[in-house]
Amino acid sequence: MSTSEIATVLAWHEALNTRDIATLVQLSSDDIEIAAPEHASQGIPALRDWAESVDTGFVPGRMYYRGGVVVVEENLYRSPAEKDLEREASAFRVVSDQVVSMFRHASLQRAFEATGLRESDRVADK
Repeated sequence: MSTSEIATVLAWHEALNTRDIATLVQLSSDDIEIAAPEHASQGIPALRDWAESVDTGFVPGRMYYRGGVVVVEENLYRSPAEKDLEREASAFRVVSDQVVSMFRHASLQRAFEATGLRESDRVADK
């Protein structure tokens, strides 16, 4: 297991949730891919636009790792007092301590199907 990839993904979540765009950019590759069921985009300008428009916080939960891919089950909320609005998952590819892709999925199962990860790839709780 690589703690480096996991640490990068956790720092990426922190930067997104605090709207620290400069740190988010530092943690991302120049050609980062961002995708969700309703859209896809690529590059730092697209990352900035997306991060500045997001009105949801992403609290990392269970994490799974194999071969540079990190899947994170997330609790989404619209305000800090409301931590369990919805549960989804994101799949990250991390190379050299930078996120090169982040794909949003409606559920942990969908993220597993897309990445080939499974329950046995679970990382010990942080």
